[in-house]
Amino acid sequence: MFNDKSILITGGTGSFGHTFVPLTLARFKPKKLIIFSRDEMKQWEMAKIYGDDPRVRFFIGDVRDKGRLHRALGGIDYVVHAAATKIVPTAEYNPFECVKTNINGAMNLIDACIDQGVKRVVALSTDKASSPANLYGATKLASDKLFVAGNSYAGGHETRFAVVRYGNVMGSRGSVIPFFMSLEKAGKLPITDPRMTRFMITLDQGVKLVWHAFQDMVGGEIYVKKIPSMNITDIAKAVAPDAQHEIIGIRPGEKLHEQMISPEDSYHTYEYPEHFKILPAIHQWSADVNRIKDGCKVPEGFTYASDTNTEWMNIETLQQWIEAHRLKIGAI
Repeated sequence: MFNDKSILITGGTGSFGHTFVPLTLARFKPKKLIIFSRDEMKQWEMAKIYGDDPRVRFFIGDVRDKGRLHRALGGIDYVVHAAATKIVPTAEYNPFECVKTNINGAMNLIDACIDQGVKRVVALSTDKASSPANLYGATKLASDKLFVAGNSYAGGHETRFAVVRYGNVMGSRGSVIPFFMSLEKAGKLPITDPRMTRFMITLDQGVKLVWHAFQDMVGGEIYVKKIPSMNITDIAKAVAPDAQHEIIGIRPGEKLHEQMISPEDSYHTYEYPEHFKILPAIHQWSADVNRIKDGCKVPEGFTYASDTNTEWMNIETLQQWIEAHRLKIGAI
């Protein structure tokens, strides 16, 4: 799929990019893989990893800057859109900045990809875009709809867009596992609410979902990976079995449980062995056999939420994962 092709990843110095780049280079033989981001220091540090590998390029730029995107996308075949303002409290207190990156940036990328003849684009989304309760989720829902509609907006151009949606990425920078690990020696962990649940996905799984989306997409699909859930107190016990728990309350904009497919999505959602696919409600695309393929329609009113999930991760499994990845947790 990617052999002898050029790939660009926006926000490529983040956690996802640090996993996507080496896995993609190992499995495929791309002509070049461009890391597009606005942080020169992160690019400098990431460049050290790849040394003189001629396939890996770095391009300073911001998705808010349409002109810079247009220049960076020249000759690009595939794009992964990972750039976003993601921290929920940060978005609540800086809403204008969140909108500029997550919504305006999405529009800029859609326009630039169409103008430059990019073949396929996969945008990363979040559980928080389903029935959003915070600004970050609302901007990502808007972004998702922009990428879905981008397939008709492209008109006669061949550029096609799809979205992948997943929950809490285990061990990524700023997530709950490295946060708890940083407080382990203090003997006390802050728990927002003991009822809270979260989906659990590894970065490797996220990358493979993106690969699948590129291979499977016709245009406008939202791919949702089937992953286990875990209770927040069990996550805390896995990290620090002897630590006390201090209940501090839910933060501004935070959900008690995660949701990736809403009841409203169920009318256009199909199930597959390892994932779900939400098809576009526009243009009757949800009835398109080329998009449905071998999927089975989910029941009306179906939801995919972390508290009602049928698959759960236990404390021992998470502890084993932490021990196997301890040196990398929170590093990227």
